[in-house]
Amino acid sequence: MRRVNADVSPDDVSPPGTSPDDVPLLDDLMPWSVPPPRWGREWVAAPDRGTLRARWEALTAAGGAEREALFRPSRARTPRSAVAALPGQRTGTGRLAREGGPCPEPVRIAHGPFDTRWLLPDHRLLDAARPELWRVADERQVFAVEQGYVPAAAGPALLVTAPLPDGRSPAGRPGLIRPLYRRPGGREPNVAPGLTGLLGGRLGWEPAAEDLLAWAVAVAVPSPAGCRVPLTGDPRLWAAGVELGRRVVEVQLRGARGGRRPRLPGGRRPYVRAALPVWPDALAYDAGEEVLHVGSGRVAPVPAEAWEYRVCGVRVLPLWFERRTAGAEPGTLEAVRPAAWPQEWTSELLELITVLALLAALDRERAALAARLGSDPVTRTALRAAGVLPHPPAARRPASVLDHREEGPEGQFALL
Repeated sequence: MRRVNADVSPDDVSPPGTSPDDVPLLDDLMPWSVPPPRWGREWVAAPDRGTLRARWEALTAAGGAEREALFRPSRARTPRSAVAALPGQRTGTGRLAREGGPCPEPVRIAHGPFDTRWLLPDHRLLDAARPELWRVADERQVFAVEQGYVPAAAGPALLVTAPLPDGRSPAGRPGLIRPLYRRPGGREPNVAPGLTGLLGGRLGWEPAAEDLLAWAVAVAVPSPAGCRVPLTGDPRLWAAGVELGRRVVEVQLRGARGGRRPRLPGGRRPYVRAALPVWPDALAYDAGEEVLHVGSGRVAPVPAEAWEYRVCGVRVLPLWFERRTAGAEPGTLEAVRPAAWPQEWTSELLELITVLALLAALDRERAALAARLGSDPVTRTALRAAGVLPHPPAARRPASVLDHREEGPEGQFALL
């Protein structure tokens, strides 16, 4: 049996006798997708809430030309832009040039692979916030995020998040975001019409939308055309893939949506062995001692698999550290940051190490599963023959019926 890596191109995992182009795309299975948000200015997001409040205070304390310069106007937004509030957010809708009120309550977002940030959810600050994503972001929603394609680069093709994701990718090319549900409350799964019925006829039972997502997370591979998801009609193989995918999803969600917080087996967990300095200036790894050096601080044990874990070929841990320590132009709002390394960042680092170590182990299982994917394939040709493809146009559009009102510019209510 040939060895197959879970993060290689679809040419290596397409079933024998099947063209790589006949392996279904994630787009075939979950037709509604949304481009990643574009904030338009980096200062609206930060790794901690205190920084955002300080930036807001600096902005609203300035006036006239100074406020405009701090804001960093774009073609989409200036301090004089009139825009509606984001769905579900209670923020001002008057022009920002006149704003002097308290800071909007920051919300947690998923920032690229395995990172989180806080965002000021004020539509007046954001160039392209994608309101359609905010309308369905609730306690039931899960977002599938395709990663940018980088030839021959290691890393997963598909990630899932509970917070609304910004879609950032180390590849530089952001991937599309696909909500699991098209409506709030876990209603109307974002699944191609007829797909679960087709699979049910092959498997002997009709899979749930959550199972389809778990399968996709377990078997997805990157390709220039987008994330490819080999399908099977083999009941045993399907059950094994869904069970593996559920474990991957639980680790990636980090306890959200009713799951368990990630923990390494056998009581093995990373600790701070030497206190981190006021502001660490470098990150280094000692493989022999399994020690992560954070400035003069030490964290151990850190498995080598966690240090080496990559997305789009980029190591996750150094990227996480760089995002918190990179410099900014003096006098800008981006330059407003904590005076000292916050304790919460250390806690986040310890959990991230755990997450990456667990995912590395699960990736080995994904590679073993990939070697079995030639069993009873369900191809794009089969999807077309069954009428699953092409999708009806409505499946690619967001749901239009909502059960709440949204505030428009200058306090008016938006008509939907």
